[in-house]
Amino acid sequence: MRIHSSNHPWLLLAILVVLLSFPGALSSKDKEKETSKNTKKEVTYDGTSLIINGKRELLYSGSIHYPRSTPDMWPKIIKKAKQGGLNTIQTYVFWNFHELEQGKFNFSGRADLVKFLKLIEKNGMYVTLRLGPFIQAEWTHGGLPYWLREVPGIFFRTDNEPFKNHTERYVRVILDKMKEEKLFASQGGPIILGQIENEYSAVQRAYKKDGSNYIKWASKLVHSMNLGIPWVMCKQNDAPDPMINACNGRHCGDTFPGPNREHKPSLWTENWTTQFRVFGDPPVQRSVEDIAFSVARFFSKNGSHVNYYMYHGGTNFGRTSAHYVTTRYYDDAPLDEYGLEKEPKYGHLKNLHSALNLCKKALLWGQSRTEKPGKDTEIRYYEQPGTKVCAAFLANNNTESAETITFRGKEYVIPPRSISILPDCKTVVYNTGEIVSHHTARNYMRSKKANKKFDIKVFTETVPNELKGDSYVPVELYGLAKDESDYGWYTTNFKIDDSDLKKKGGKPSVRVASLGHALHVWLNGEYLGNGHGSHDEKSFVFQKPIALKEGENHLTMLGVLTGFPDSGSYLEHRFTGPRSVSILGLSSGPLDLTEKSKWGNKVGMEGEKLDIHTEKGLKKVKWEKFSGKAPGLTWYQTYFDAPESLSPTAIRMNGMGKGLIWVNGEGVGRYWMSFLSPLNQSTQIEYHIPRSFLKPKKNLLVIFEEEPNVKPELIDFVVVNRDTVCSYIGEDYTPSVRHWTRKNDNVQAITDDVQLTANLKCSGTKKISAVEFASFGNPNGTCGNFTLGSCNAPVSKQVVEKYCLGKAECVIPVNKSTFQQDKKDSCPKVVKTLAVQVKCGRPKKN
Repeated sequence: MRIHSSNHPWLLLAILVVLLSFPGALSSKDKEKETSKNTKKEVTYDGTSLIINGKRELLYSGSIHYPRSTPDMWPKIIKKAKQGGLNTIQTYVFWNFHELEQGKFNFSGRADLVKFLKLIEKNGMYVTLRLGPFIQAEWTHGGLPYWLREVPGIFFRTDNEPFKNHTERYVRVILDKMKEEKLFASQGGPIILGQIENEYSAVQRAYKKDGSNYIKWASKLVHSMNLGIPWVMCKQNDAPDPMINACNGRHCGDTFPGPNREHKPSLWTENWTTQFRVFGDPPVQRSVEDIAFSVARFFSKNGSHVNYYMYHGGTNFGRTSAHYVTTRYYDDAPLDEYGLEKEPKYGHLKNLHSALNLCKKALLWGQSRTEKPGKDTEIRYYEQPGTKVCAAFLANNNTESAETITFRGKEYVIPPRSISILPDCKTVVYNTGEIVSHHTARNYMRSKKANKKFDIKVFTETVPNELKGDSYVPVELYGLAKDESDYGWYTTNFKIDDSDLKKKGGKPSVRVASLGHALHVWLNGEYLGNGHGSHDEKSFVFQKPIALKEGENHLTMLGVLTGFPDSGSYLEHRFTGPRSVSILGLSSGPLDLTEKSKWGNKVGMEGEKLDIHTEKGLKKVKWEKFSGKAPGLTWYQTYFDAPESLSPTAIRMNGMGKGLIWVNGEGVGRYWMSFLSPLNQSTQIEYHIPRSFLKPKKNLLVIFEEEPNVKPELIDFVVVNRDTVCSYIGEDYTPSVRHWTRKNDNVQAITDDVQLTANLKCSGTKKISAVEFASFGNPNGTCGNFTLGSCNAPVSKQVVEKYCLGKAECVIPVNKSTFQQDKKDSCPKVVKTLAVQVKCGRPKKN
């Protein structure tokens, strides 16, 4: 029924009163939120940036992978990313995590992609969705499901119909799900950018014309779905239109040739915040000064999007890591494995984003100019003619000494290999090499509650002498295990005549040439030992002297995987495991067992098949009390109470060799303590146990250990914190960018007195309980390991205690007047640095 307002004003008034009194009526704020949430966002681009709802944007993005943390961790991680100045989260979609079995998709638990993306949306952030199908990511098989290898006639990542058919089916399942949940920006959702394929140029030549055809097909596939977002291909300079080619690497400001068309923006899809680690690696780091320098340089050269890979690395739970890759992933990222802020990396990049935001208008709308005042110096600035809008980047590429740059009549001293940012072409608000944010050191505190005397019980696997099988060569290990287990058994029998044992000059030996990854060997039930390759050299040779007997001898081998490969061409034809087996030192000459014996095979451990890592499966075998010594291939189980506090927790695997860990049936990951780095240290000692895996009491710990004579009694549980907080600031540093804001095209100080300060802040509700070190002079060392230098203000510790003790956060002026109260300077020629280390904690209850 149509109502004419002119004839019935009283009726309209009555309806309005009823609507406003209705309990479901929205407040103005609610309406605003609802409208904002459901607003369709048009995403386009030009040669400057992505354009969202008609506005050019600077995008600061971080990679956070949903399967590498738990759903209860996601909200805090995402919130910290936003607080760190990010406005976008990037994630891969992990095909083999969602479709482990062909046709059976899983989107629950850590695989709940929709929940993860909606949490990002709830925080008012954008999403870049990287579909794969191949992702690499140091993830097993590069994200491709194992079953794909067994599709007849398949070749991965090329113009191959079986692969394209399965890829299209997978892509449509994921994108249809996103569309159904209204997650694309064109529907009002957070997804503003998509990526198909990954670093394909690294393998493209291997496939020749079929590689080029495949890339064109992949581009057409996603664009044909008309989802209303732009698409990128990373490290793909020939990305077909309208696909955007993007850069991956550490220094895209120097290595990226630029977009392949003038109308495309410069996007950096992976800025590696550190290096992933493999077992056998020593510690590796990438300094935040280098990261900040690279980002500032990229934005100074028309970049408008950077993504930190990784912003939070997390954990490769269970058996999800690629071959030899550690369970801990990208721990040196701005948020560490546990989701704690790794300072100063987190804070220094946050300040960088603030400085770039002050330059936003100039970068997005200004005209760029470049000057080269010296061999190692460079000025890049953006100016909008006829306005005050101007931003400059003053760069010093000299790695050893500071350089003075004169710009617009003013001199600026630029520290070695750094860039100073001037958002008004006058005021330095940030320098990439001067860190004014605080530092932290990570502590592992032994838990009193969890480390009560353990009642350890054991179950040992039976080593088979003879298995069924009719293969005349050892079966390829990937194909044998089918990603159902890390383990594959091989057995064979061979006869020795008495005359074979009469050769003089040494004992016979067994020689096994393997393509990887690790191997255990037994002869006639006696354990001979083990061998393994490495990430860079997977093949190895195991050779040991043996005692043969006349007649029939039984050789048993256990092939061990550490994950599937995650890179390179022809992944479907990658092989591993024992390939050549022979007995050397016989009177009759070498005995080749590879093709002259029948081989029996079996996949996995008996304990795996019975799920004895779970409470239910535990009862299916007979456990015995641990006597202090056990052979290899032994399962260990005990119970423990959850560690105190709500802080992250981990298990330290001291005393152990190599194997797998479960807590309450959840796979914590692979450990490998016996693979030592060149520093003679285990690559990873602590293994993260998410709080969601734990109950308050009686948590089941199950460990499968490959090696003999380990010491499980040395294992302990720890609580993780970053309660050691430090500062290390030179008196000549630029004050924090937090002092500045932009108003009416002018950069203005927020406070009347802009001064250099050291800011120390405890996490949560903790307060500074002790000042462990303080020196204003020339101290040495790093957070957690400071020492006094030759110059030190004697009152340094008293001054810091006055400013900081008992406070959750404190601000210390960094200048001579604060620390030289007697006006005397015992080392006037030294440029002073303030180093402070404090301890945070909760006040003790009386």
